[in-house]
Formats: sequence, structure tokens, C-alpha cells
Amino acid sequence: MTSRRPHRRHITGLLAGAAAVGAAMLGIGGLGAAPASAHGISSVVYADVAEGSAPGHLDVELQLEYDLFVVSAADAEQVDPLFQEGTEAWEYGDAAEQATTLDAYADTALAYVADRFTVSSGGAACALSQDGGYEITEQQGVPYAVLSLDAACGEGGAELTVTSSLFPDDELYVRGTETILTYDLGDESGSAVIDADNPEFSVGQSAGTRLWEFFVLGAEHLLFGIDHVLFLLALIAGSRRLREIVLAATAFTIAHSITFILAALQVFTLPAAVIEPIIALSIAIVAAWPLVRLWRRRSDTEEEAPPRGPLGMDRAGWIRLGVVFVFGLIHGMGFASALGIDEAWSWSLLWSLLVFNVGIEAVQVAIILVVFPLLVLLRRRAPSVARWVSGLLSAGVALFGVVWFVQRVFGWE
Repeated sequence: MTSRRPHRRHITGLLAGAAAVGAAMLGIGGLGAAPASAHGISSVVYADVAEGSAPGHLDVELQLEYDLFVVSAADAEQVDPLFQEGTEAWEYGDAAEQATTLDAYADTALAYVADRFTVSSGGAACALSQDGGYEITEQQGVPYAVLSLDAACGEGGAELTVTSSLFPDDELYVRGTETILTYDLGDESGSAVIDADNPEFSVGQSAGTRLWEFFVLGAEHLLFGIDHVLFLLALIAGSRRLREIVLAATAFTIAHSITFILAALQVFTLPAAVIEPIIALSIAIVAAWPLVRLWRRRSDTEEEAPPRGPLGMDRAGWIRLGVVFVFGLIHGMGFASALGIDEAWSWSLLWSLLVFNVGIEAVQVAIILVVFPLLVLLRRRAPSVARWVSGLLSAGVALFGVVWFVQRVFGWE
């Protein structure tokens, strides 16, 4: 059977090329090679492990990206009807039919999972069996299949180890799949990240190792989440003075930190169908801001005017800051959805969330420190070129935002 790629990847190649050129002109061409979907051609598996109702048994719940699960299982087990029926159900967006299809090929799907996801107790693999039928949910607007498993681990009491290699790079569908694990074993609870570099997690793993993994996950989510990177580039392109980008970045950080924690702790959130279009709209609006200034023929090279308000910001500057803050609140919920954590509040979870957020901020600061000085230098050495660079970058990012907004509102793939 020929290899098949999931159908959901939906960024226009021409626009991606334009963004890469714009990024390269600012000296960060590597970012232009980011994966070609809103959050990268990658996938996240959500795994939850908890004490079972019977001694020596664990309840395991996996959430796997539906279309990726269908094509991967169909290819691995050489079951062509699963691919045909599964992708047809996906194309029609029929959640009930998607669940029915997976139930019809439950043995095939379980065989794929069991080969790539294991739970071990004291070095001995627990026997996995399906517990009930499939359900379909959503993560970041993408259909996910929910698979409930019973893990028979014998007498229990030994150290628990979880290994995951679901959707590996060599399947050629996605790259860098990460499994976000949450576990509640009575006296032990917490969260961890499992990926190709760290495919195994033991409950006895040190707190420092777990927190480092969440730091890396946060850094990768911003670096390879092209929508968030473009929003940041739009902020940089629209800032003429250091204080403007510092205040804008600070407002964005404070705002998304607030909603990130609230959403990840399930205190307050919005559906992905609302969050994702607004994120796209925020990119378009923030990117269009400097275009309006250029259209009004305000030179980017004029000398800095004396402060005319608090913190040296005029009325237009404070309006822009307010807009950035509001959109930062929405982006925070977008960051939180990457974790998909729904466990009860705990100090372990809170530290994981905070470190994930620190990873986001580290990459944000790094991008600002690289891009903004280069743009300032260009404005001083070649003002006319700088105006063209800022204008083209802003126009390209704004176009990206508009296209994404339309796609996400109408559900176009």
C-alpha cells in the first residue's frame, strides 16, 4: 500500500515562501523553514494514566490525532479499507462516523498503538486491552480519537515506566511527535513530556528532568508555532523605538501568562473554534498597524519625538499596547491548548505550566534580541531599504493572518 499523508496541512506554499523571504531579509531565515501548519507539521499525543478500579490494573486514556491515527495504522497494518473509510469520515467531518470506523477496525488500531506505546511495572510490560468504544473530541480545532485502555500490571507496587514512540518521524507524516503524559497513582501524580529524544518516562524521574522537558516543549511550541512567531515579528516590525517593543512584549507576556495559567488549569477557556480565528485576526491587525503609518507617510527614520505621555507613549501608542494586551489574552489560551492538561490543580502541575511558559518567553526574547537590533541598524544605514523591508514583512504577515482567519472561520483545509 502506498504511503499517504494526512490531509489537514493547510498553509499555501506561495505564502510560506513569501514569509521565508521576509524572515531571511531580517536575518532569521531559519524561521521561514518552520513546519507548514499553524503550529507546525507535528503532532501531540495526550496520555493519562491513573489507578484502576481493580488491584494491579491501571486506567490509560490516549488522545490521538484522528486523521494521522487512521493513515498511520492503515499503513502499518496494511489495511486499506481503514484508510478509505476513515479518511472519508474525516473529510465529511462526521464525528460519529469517525468513531464508528475506528470501532470497526479496533484490532488494527490497537495493534498499532500497542507496538508503540507501553506501560511497564517493575520492568514487566502491562497487558493492554481496549476498554469501551472510541470517542471523538477536539484539540486546537483538530479531531482527536479517544482510546480507553485497561493495563493489567500484575500485583503492582513497582516503579511505573511509560514508553511512547507513536507517529515517529520515519512514518514521514509528521516530525517531532510529543506525548504529554499526566499520571495520578495515588501517592504519585504529575506531568511529563515524552519525545524521540526522551522516549521513556519513569515515575521516579527527577523533578529537574521533568521541568527541563516542559521548558523545551514551551520553547519549541513558540519557535515552531509559526502563527505566534509571525505575531511577534509583526510587533517588531511595527516598533520604531526600543521602549515600544519592550512595552509591547511585556504587555503580550503578561496577558498570555494570565490566560495561559487559567486555561491550562481549566478555570477559564474558550473553544478552539473561537481561539484560532482570533489568533489569525490578531496577526493581521497587528501587522497592518505599521502599514497604516506608512500609508500616512510617517517616516520610520524621523528622529524620536519627545515623550508626550506616560512612559513616552502617545495616544496611538497606548491604543496599540491595549490591542496587543487583548490579543495576548487569546494567544495564552492557544498556548495552553498545546498541553491539553485537564487534571486537578496541583503544585506539580503549576510548576510544569510555569516552566513551559518560561520556555516560551526565552524564545520570544531571543527573537527580539536578534531581529530588532538588525532592523534598527538597517534603519540607520539604509532608511529607504528599511521602510521597504518593514512594509513588505508587515504586508506578508498581514496576508498570512487574513488567509488563516478565513480558513479557520469557514473550516477550509
